Amino acid sequence: MPTVYDFDALQIDGKNVKLENFRGQVLLIVNTASACGFTPQFAGLESLHQRYEKKGLAVLGFPCNQFGAQDSGSNAEIADFCQMNYGVTFPMMAKIEVNGSAAHPLYQWLSKEAPGLLGSKSIKWNFTKFLVGKDGAVLKRYAPTDAPESLAQDIEKALAA
Repeated sequence: MPTVYDFDALQIDGKNVKLENFRGQVLLIVNTASACGFTPQFAGLESLHQRYEKKGLAVLGFPCNQFGAQDSGSNAEIADFCQMNYGVTFPMMAKIEVNGSAAHPLYQWLSKEAPGLLGSKSIKWNFTKFLVGKDGAVLKRYAPTDAPESLAQDIEKALAA
């Protein structure tokens, strides 16, 4: 049975990272965009990162340009934007696709493990969030409209497990 630890991703600087490196941590995986109505959620994600990082949470941002072309910049431009506007210090990955035949394997797996509304496997918009437990299994999927702060109770429960 696959877990999140079976996947790799490219960091925003182009270096490969094995998600195995996060074994034993709780992960919050989010597809992000720099020019979206939900972009201010970067502040809430950073707040969760600051609050729970030492307790074992890792927030991972995956920029995606599939929804309204709302993240059309290069990886370097996205990294600069996130740092300059929201002080993002959590790991940002290289831009990926989250739907379709070119979807990143991690997102193919996440979508299958935690379907959305009415069993839909596709990601509907930017800032869809997945909470992954310490064992590497998906615990829950959250809609783009779910504010990062509203996930705190679920994160605390996952950290205590």
